[in-house]
Amino acid sequence: MNTRAFAVIIVFAALTVALNPAISGIGIPAPYAPYLVYQIWEIPIVAVFLLYGYKYGAAIAALNALLLLAIFMGPGGLPAAPFYNLAAILSMMLGVYMTHKISGLKSSRQTSENPILQYGAKLITASTALGIILRVTIMTAINYAVLRYSFPIGYSMPETAILASLPLIAIFNATITLYTIPLGHIIANAAKKNLKI
Repeated sequence: MNTRAFAVIIVFAALTVALNPAISGIGIPAPYAPYLVYQIWEIPIVAVFLLYGYKYGAAIAALNALLLLAIFMGPGGLPAAPFYNLAAILSMMLGVYMTHKISGLKSSRQTSENPILQYGAKLITASTALGIILRVTIMTAINYAVLRYSFPIGYSMPETAILASLPLIAIFNATITLYTIPLGHIIANAAKKNLKI
């Protein structure tokens, strides 16, 4: 990795942390479930993934999870929550990755141009759809498994409460993916063009 790529990744990592609602206050509680907060800090992670590949996007997502765990876990917060969010981001990015692989795009290291960024509306739509499917499916399974446990893993929720909350959490995971992946594409393309990546 060259110096420019390293600098871009550091900037996007810092942006990811800075946009986290725990620091920035930028977030909108979901009207149907106020404990779920719409935010924008996942967008830079998707942009780095599109620019440099899955391992760099995953590394920034993991770094963010560790920072949230180490620094921002306040009273009443669930210590395991940053790892659940990490699973959500990675599953969403896996959907984008699989879409690009299925469409036959190669990684930027194999060509002089990054074909992941040479996308059209169909590719963005397909990657968003698969990102939604994987994020909702994986997070529904994780939430069903862990919400029943006591702190610090879950909230000691009874089975009926878990089953009632899963559709709301699924809607949240679907709608956050619905804007995160397209905006990640737009930012990645703008960065590629302006920074000559």
